[in-house]
Amino acid sequence: MSPHHSVQYPHLLSPLDLGHTTLRNRVVMGSIHSKLEDRAKDVPKWAAYFAERAKGGVALSITGGISPNRTGWLLPFGGTMNSTKIADRHRVVTDAVHEHDGKIAMQILHAGRYGYHPFVKSASAKKSPISPFKPRAMSTREVDHTATDFAKAARLARRAGYDGVEIMGSEGYFINQMLTARTNNRTDRWGGSARKRMEFPREVVRRTRELVGDDFVILYRMSLLDLVDNAQSWEETVELAHLLEEAGVSIFNTGIGWHEARIPTIVTSVPRAAFAPLTGRLRAEVGVPVMASNRINTPEVAEQILADGQADLISMARPLLADPDFVTKAAEGRADEIITCIACNQACLDHTFKNQRASCMLNPRAGFETELVLLPTKTVKRVAVVGAGPAGLAAAVEAAGRGHDVELFEASAQIGGQFRLASQVPGKEEFKETIRYYRRMIEVRGVTLHLNTRATAEALAGFDEVVIATGVEPRVPSIPGVEHPKVVTYAQVIGEGVPVGETVAVLGAGGIGFDVAEFLLHEPYESLEHWMQRWGVVDPSLEVAGGARGGLGVKAKAPAKRKVYLLQRKTSELGKGLGKTTGWVHRQTLKDSGVEMIRGASYERIDDEGLHLTQRDHDDAEPVEMLIKADTIVLCTGQESVRGLADDLIEAGLTPHVIGGADVAAELDAKRAIKQATELAARL
Repeated sequence: MSPHHSVQYPHLLSPLDLGHTTLRNRVVMGSIHSKLEDRAKDVPKWAAYFAERAKGGVALSITGGISPNRTGWLLPFGGTMNSTKIADRHRVVTDAVHEHDGKIAMQILHAGRYGYHPFVKSASAKKSPISPFKPRAMSTREVDHTATDFAKAARLARRAGYDGVEIMGSEGYFINQMLTARTNNRTDRWGGSARKRMEFPREVVRRTRELVGDDFVILYRMSLLDLVDNAQSWEETVELAHLLEEAGVSIFNTGIGWHEARIPTIVTSVPRAAFAPLTGRLRAEVGVPVMASNRINTPEVAEQILADGQADLISMARPLLADPDFVTKAAEGRADEIITCIACNQACLDHTFKNQRASCMLNPRAGFETELVLLPTKTVKRVAVVGAGPAGLAAAVEAAGRGHDVELFEASAQIGGQFRLASQVPGKEEFKETIRYYRRMIEVRGVTLHLNTRATAEALAGFDEVVIATGVEPRVPSIPGVEHPKVVTYAQVIGEGVPVGETVAVLGAGGIGFDVAEFLLHEPYESLEHWMQRWGVVDPSLEVAGGARGGLGVKAKAPAKRKVYLLQRKTSELGKGLGKTTGWVHRQTLKDSGVEMIRGASYERIDDEGLHLTQRDHDDAEPVEMLIKADTIVLCTGQESVRGLADDLIEAGLTPHVIGGADVAAELDAKRAIKQATELAARL
């Protein structure tokens, strides 16, 4: 490492001596359930997944949750560590990481009442709001055996070649369920008071240390902010940390919010490093290293957290899905080449919660390292890519990365396409980072960029391969009066700044409809404090009357800039098709802002009075006539492919590759578009 780069990120890139072992820097690949940990046949893919991140400079990787026993499964037959046969199978993974001088820890996770199977057990027989199965309460002996099962799983992890384990004590899983009065109403040795509820995690750590010895890393993921009612207080959290440190914890990791909490903690609208100050308060209370997590996605942010003394280590899971070479690029002075995680969750956490393999919208190779391979080309081709939206940018940059001679044609004055529109929506500012990345990679990989250039079939005739990524245009539905001056498209509102009145009807409640509604209602968050007030998050380490426990306070509702109606033709709940981990945030935001949501709408006509419609709440309901006296009507009624150029090329006898929205104009899907583009680039 050159002196210049060590000065640039001196804290982030410095080693951490743990006594019996040293981490080469302060970057940790945090746990994320990839689904590759659940099946023996996927172990080679799992090994390649972690090896790529170790090769990219990550000091310590933490696996997705592995259960210590059958009761603790997240899913039926999920990843479990309870036999020497299974432990020996994991050797492939640990050896792959060690080959690149990285270290790896296995996360031990007992799902408790969060399990999606009929064997679930928990502290008490209290059903979770996010799982269909009601748990049975463990007996006193079963709790005791479970603590031992954690320790035995750790001993097996050591046999498997892991450098440590992380005990999952946050996010609302079983250890959290044992810790809080919310989910533990026991009266035996494992409950009845805050101190007695701490006995289970204390015993887990104590027994684990006893079985693994002193020269093995034990991380504990501590829930610093439960964000649910009847949860732990800050004083109890600190007391627990002291008990666990005494029992043998090597490192405390940070956990924020239970999965059932109704406050966002990881989506793109959450400010960067929002919870690092709280990690700093824990660090002041303990004598072992502490790790910050959640919405830390650039080396600059990570460096600042460490420099400010808020943490000793930085946990990044999704940012290292997006770019496994994050650390190497930072160390080599190429931070501007990092694919920045935009916290969209579309291919990672949304996949995890739908029992699909986790990947990354911006890096489709994540989780598919052995299947989607971008090797240097043996035959250099002249490749034309038309359209510089997400699909075209990915195709151009990845094809050039393989060594092809690529020219990129864009009809407008800027690259970005639909991502440029998305970046204008409050809470989606991170999307600008993706455009920044592609702009930089166009330079690095030598793509010839033609802006303000509308490609023609004639101009493309000399290329070996032509990729059509001309995207979509808003669909204009057949509604009488749709040509009225008060009717505009979403692209005109967000992209062109067309003036909008005080009362607005937004037609179409897909992702774009929700984005437009938010764009019309709010300005971006002014600060972290503004965001916390908006969502009712309070600092649990301060005495706040009536709301400090669990960090749960009272929301300060933001005044809406205008009255907005959001309508859809379907009779289903609005926003049902939004992302699994993000949709509820969008729905809650609009609800808090007083948006009137109307389903089952049939649009009759638009005139000077406004929007005339009939509405059925459900399929069997009687239709009700309505008039929305809207000043502006915004069309978010779908898209149509822009593929005239593709048709011209086909007529001329050429066979272009059509990708992204130009191929399929269903609800905008950047995940599909970028994956399709990357797969095409791998084949060219």
